[in-house]
Amino acid sequence: MDKVALHIIARISTPFGEKFGVPRQSGLVDTAAKIVFEPPFRSVEAVRGLEGFTYLWLLWQFDRNGEKWSPTVRPPRLGGNRRLGVFATRSPFRPNPIGLSCVELEKVDFDAPDGPVLHVRGADLVDGTPIFDIKPYVPYCDARPEAKGGFTDGLASAELALDFPPALLEKVPQDKRDGLCATLRADPRPRYQDDPERVYGLVFGGQNVRFRVAVGVVTVVEVEKA
Repeated sequence: MDKVALHIIARISTPFGEKFGVPRQSGLVDTAAKIVFEPPFRSVEAVRGLEGFTYLWLLWQFDRNGEKWSPTVRPPRLGGNRRLGVFATRSPFRPNPIGLSCVELEKVDFDAPDGPVLHVRGADLVDGTPIFDIKPYVPYCDARPEAKGGFTDGLASAELALDFPPALLEKVPQDKRDGLCATLRADPRPRYQDDPERVYGLVFGGQNVRFRVAVGVVTVVEVEKA
């Protein structure tokens, strides 16, 4: 079997400390992140002109996967009980563990000590995820408003209502609150789990946040340092 070598050019810093709770797709939750280049690729010249774009494509590695790939997978958005071909889904369990995300570029910080640093929003990556490549999003050829969405058409979920007691919210750093609340409203549970008594936990911004979901409301029950 032929093999090729890939270089990790950067790593991303996000509030998501583990896979559970990461948005299902990029752009669904407006959380801030930053991309820091590895020293061999930490070059101002390498990002010259990037500040003129609004969105970026990221090619990255599913580096937390412990399972081998399969020709068919069970998409959680279909309840986890219907199999589809792996190439008809965005499952992380692929022959090559490569992810693709579209993120908003807020700014390019040329003067940061480890710069240039890219400040982005809407990433669906775990903190520390390796990035293989970065490309600008080009609207005239990348946007396809007439495109069909296959099995994903009609699967967009309404946001949950959020009950976040003020005493618990105060435990979350101020700059992380909006992102955490948006993540919870987006319902981080697998679609096939709907037990109102079950307590879930996600790590966000260094905090372990525990919550329940019942009748369209996500209720935070505990916040503690991860």
